[in-house]
Amino acid sequence: MLCVFQSAIDAIISARRERIASDPNNMPRDILTFLLKATDPETGAPLSGSEIRANILTFIAAGQETTANCITWALFLLSQSSQWRERVQAEADREFGGATDTLADRLVETNAVIDETNRLYPPIAAISRAAIGPDELAGEAIKPGTMIVIAPYVLHRHRALWTMPNSFDPNRFLGDARNAIDRYSYLPFGVGPRICIGAAFAIRKLQFL
Repeated sequence: MLCVFQSAIDAIISARRERIASDPNNMPRDILTFLLKATDPETGAPLSGSEIRANILTFIAAGQETTANCITWALFLLSQSSQWRERVQAEADREFGGATDTLADRLVETNAVIDETNRLYPPIAAISRAAIGPDELAGEAIKPGTMIVIAPYVLHRHRALWTMPNSFDPNRFLGDARNAIDRYSYLPFGVGPRICIGAAFAIRKLQFL
């Protein structure tokens, strides 16, 4: 199956290279075009063919399952809440007739539903990081190189961090309530330099499905 994906991706990359060569000013503004035009900031060298293929394969393979899971859970949660189902429907009816370039930012309540879905049912089961120096966690000494594993599902339902943590309440992610959420209390895509590269991509994709 992997060979099939790689062959298909190679064909897509080749076709896009030919298109860029023949009509460079009329290219789709998508991830493939950006990867093909990307250069190393220090050396100016472009990405190799294998690097481009690996990035595209990651988006295809990793982006589909997590997105599908979020859609499934969001639909389930909305099926249990007529109030939020009606609010999302009303927002879609109101906003989908406007300018498409600002549509994602106008879907405020839809975004809140997606965020709350990812809180209750995060797309990744665990985040692992290696300690870069000595530390202490809950009274336990942490040595450099120790593997630390964070479970977003547990973190997102911790009573010390969330009010009624097992309840579906997208209001948590609206207005001032959203600003009050500690950055490290909500980690659906990880955090820091190793945050999921597809985070913004996944959210935008969900908004339009």
